[in-house]
Amino acid sequence: QVQLVESGGGLVQAGGSLRLSCAAPESIFSIYTMGWYRQAPGQQRALVAVITSGGTTTYPDSVKGRFTISKDNAKNTVYLQMNSLKPEDTAVYYCNAAYGTSWYWGQGTQVTVSS
Repeated sequence: QVQLVESGGGLVQAGGSLRLSCAAPESIFSIYTMGWYRQAPGQQRALVAVITSGGTTTYPDSVKGRFTISKDNAKNTVYLQMNSLKPEDTAVYYCNAAYGTSWYWGQGTQVTVSS
């Protein structure tokens, strides 16, 4: 069973920063694409950032320049550094591991950005 363990969510003022962490099994880290998604109230889950096993990163325009995804292979941990946070960033953030049709999710961590 694949277990993704998230941490780092919380309440922050607009303009502030948070760093989310996601620990994954070593077997996942070796070949899976790791990513972060978010789901705001009344909205569908949306892509925030992805990083391939080779280290290639991708961001949507909504977060590009503000968010950075990275990983520490020694710790089997993926990070999402979120800077210049905006109220519209408020959502539950989910860690994801994907390879073909195999998709795994973390439990989700709440990020709330106050005005």
